[in-house]
Amino acid sequence: MRVLVVSGYGINCEEETLHAFIEVGFKGSIVHVNDLIENPKMLIQFQVLSFPGGFSYGDDTGSGNAMANKIRNNLFDHLSKFLMKDKLVIGICNGCQILVNLGIVPTLDSTAREVALVENDSAVYQCRWINLKISNDYSPWLTGIKKMYLPVAHQEGKFMISKAAKQELIKNNLIACQYIDEKGQLAKQIFPYNPNGSDLDIAALTNAKGNVLAMMPHPERAIILRMSPIGKIKKICLNMLMVIKYSKMPESILSKIFSTKKI
Repeated sequence: MRVLVVSGYGINCEEETLHAFIEVGFKGSIVHVNDLIENPKMLIQFQVLSFPGGFSYGDDTGSGNAMANKIRNNLFDHLSKFLMKDKLVIGICNGCQILVNLGIVPTLDSTAREVALVENDSAVYQCRWINLKISNDYSPWLTGIKKMYLPVAHQEGKFMISKAAKQELIKNNLIACQYIDEKGQLAKQIFPYNPNGSDLDIAALTNAKGNVLAMMPHPERAIILRMSPIGKIKKICLNMLMVIKYSKMPESILSKIFSTKKI
């Protein structure tokens, strides 16, 4: 499988994101957003599209907003066709903000923006490791994973959602990951377990089909043991990517993969 990792204008995590995919056998390319706009048909060559972390356009008009507008005005039709073919999209941190601003997640009603990512309750940049509960695993990105321990690095990571939208998110099972405390219970917006004050302790959302994952934590920064501050890292990102790579394999082979690389 091949992955296209978007770069340009303040995105700064493209190298480690591509490295994480390559670690489990993917092939891929880092492509500047302008080159993608110039030749959008190159998307046909890829099965996965990744929007990595960073500070696109300096977050000057709101995190991910300017890049989302650039994509909406130049690439949205091509991106929609990519998604209609059941290909996979992931947005990490700034990439998550881009997907939310585009309305690609959670798509409760249309591609209109339905949730917002706003400044952390602490009003400062948060860079720390947090515990996550996988709230649904029907998405191929999360199949077989129950919990994760990952770093966050953001100042505008709080999911703010209307009451009506909250009900729809729960009803349609679109909450992918939630922040939990050290006992495995939902953080209930308590800092530092929930690092930003997100409604419903949301850390990640999917679309209805599950092929799009928008997450604020950084799985690509958690693939090597020495990256963890307490030495408990479980190579979560590798497991996420292995699910994608081997998703068409027989169940017996998948079970062997997860028995040797447990979460």
